Amino acid sequence: MSHAGISKSFAGIFKETSLAYFFDIGGLLAGFMVASQLGVFLLSPWAIAVYPAIVSAKGVIGGLLSGRLGTALHLGTIYPRFFKNTHNFYKLFEAIIVINLATSVAMGSIAMVFGSLFWGITLADFPAILSVVLATMAFGLLISLVTIKVAFVTFKRGLDPDIVVYPIMSTAADILITLFYVGVISLFFLSFWGRWIIAAVALAFGFLVLYILPRNMHDADFVKTIKESMTTMLLVAFIVNVTGTVLKQISYFVADRKEVLTVYPALIDMIGDVGSVVGSTATTKLALGLLSPSLSSMRNHSKNIFSAWSSSLIMFVILTILSLAINNVLSFNSFLNLLSILLIANVIAVTAIVLVSYSISILTFKRGLDPDNFVVPIESSFADSVTSIALLVALLLVG
Repeated sequence: MSHAGISKSFAGIFKETSLAYFFDIGGLLAGFMVASQLGVFLLSPWAIAVYPAIVSAKGVIGGLLSGRLGTALHLGTIYPRFFKNTHNFYKLFEAIIVINLATSVAMGSIAMVFGSLFWGITLADFPAILSVVLATMAFGLLISLVTIKVAFVTFKRGLDPDIVVYPIMSTAADILITLFYVGVISLFFLSFWGRWIIAAVALAFGFLVLYILPRNMHDADFVKTIKESMTTMLLVAFIVNVTGTVLKQISYFVADRKEVLTVYPALIDMIGDVGSVVGSTATTKLALGLLSPSLSSMRNHSKNIFSAWSSSLIMFVILTILSLAINNVLSFNSFLNLLSILLIANVIAVTAIVLVSYSISILTFKRGLDPDNFVVPIESSFADSVTSIALLVALLLVG
C-alpha cells in the first residue's frame, strides 16, 4: 500500500496540480477543431448539440476508470501492469466496455427527448444519432487503454494518480474524442458508404458487449460496478444533454467569436479537473481512514481544494492569451474582455463543483457505496453543464 501524495504540503500539491492542469492547454486543440470545422457540425440540427454529450460521456467514463484505478493502486488491489494483474483489474476493464455502450444508448435516447423539445429534430433522426454516438464511443475505447497506461506509469514514478491521471487524460480524451466525432460525422454525412461503415462499427460494439455480459453476470465485482455506475450514467445522460442545449445557445451568441468556442473544451476540462482533484483525493483519504465522512471535514481537505482552485485561476489566464493568439485577435482590450468572462465563469463554476464533488464523496461513502463509481463521473458531467451555464452568464454580464 502506498500513501504517495496523500500528505503533501500545499506547495507540493499546487506544483503537482499545476503540472496536471498544464495538459488542459491541449484542450484548445479540440476547441479549435470545433471552431474550424463548424460547417461539419452544422450538417444536422443535432450535431453541435450532441458534441458536449460525447465529450462529457467519455470524460465521465474516463473519470470513473481513473478514480477506481487511483484508489485501487493505493490500496494494492490492482497492480501497475497490464499482464498478470488482479481479478479486479480485468473485471473493471470489461465493466468499462459495457458502461460505454449503455451510456451511449441512454445518451442517444435522452438526446431524442431534448432534441424534439429544443433542437428541432424528429424521431426519424434517432437511428442516425444512435449510430454516430455508438461508433464514436467505440473508437473511444482506445482512450481507456491509454488512461490505464498513464495511471500505471505515474504511480510507478511516485506521483499521485488521483491528482494527475484524470487531468492529463481528460484533455487527451477531449482531443481524441473530438477527432473521432468529427471523423464519424463527416463520414456519416459526406460519404456514400459512410452510413454503412458507421452502422457496422456500432453493431460490432454491441456484439462485443453481448459477448462480455454472459461471462460476468455472476461476478460480484463486475455486477456491483455496473449497477452503481449505471445509476450515475443515467443522471449523466440527462445532465450532458442540458450541456448540449446550453452550448447550442452559446454557439448562437458567439457565432463571430471563435476565441470563445476555441477555449470552451479547455474550460470544461479545467473545471472538471478541479472537481476530480478534490473528489478523487477525498475518496482515497476516506478509504485510508485519513478523512472523516462528514461535510464539516472539508476544512481538513482545504489544501487540496485551494491548490486545485488557485492552479485553475493561473491556467485560465494562460488559456485566455493562447485562445486569442490562435485566432489572431490578441490585443489589450480583447484580453481584458475575454479574461473577465472566463474569471467570472471560473468563480461560479469552481464554487459549485467543489461543493458537489466533496458532498458526493461523503454521501456515497456513508451509504456504503464505492465513491469512485460516483464522484468523478457525476462531477465531470456536472462540471460541463455548470461551466457552460457559467460561461453563458458571464457572456451576458460582460458581452
